[in-house]
Amino acid sequence: SAFSGVTLTPSYVDGSGGGGAHTYSNTTPAAIPDGGSKDSLIVVSGRSGNGLSATPVAVNISHPKRGDLRIRLVAPNGSTYVLKPANASDTAANVVATYTVNLSNAPLNGTWKLRVTDVAAGNAGTINSWTITF
Repeated sequence: SAFSGVTLTPSYVDGSGGGGAHTYSNTTPAAIPDGGSKDSLIVVSGRSGNGLSATPVAVNISHPKRGDLRIRLVAPNGSTYVLKPANASDTAANVVATYTVNLSNAPLNGTWKLRVTDVAAGNAGTINSWTITF
């Protein structure tokens, strides 16, 4: 499939166990519409097997009220993992966090999506960047 507006920046990170790990990033800002959803994509190819049982996913999102945001990771096979639920009582700004996800049943190759949903009206935000490391 063809994609536009996507920047992929793979890098090598020394890992334990001798095999190492690869970090895949999307650093193209993506606007999160007020009361809507936005997907940010990372395409992984040339890898075999499934994800790790403790896969780090780092996100950097600007938003005036982070509690308005539900953040999910969608694997290439369609499996969905909740990284952060919406929480109306969380009125702080921005999400800059790393979540650890069990992706042992998800294939590495394919299109990974960070899906951010603004569940409340009143303000919008931006996915600044995100990374996933296998």
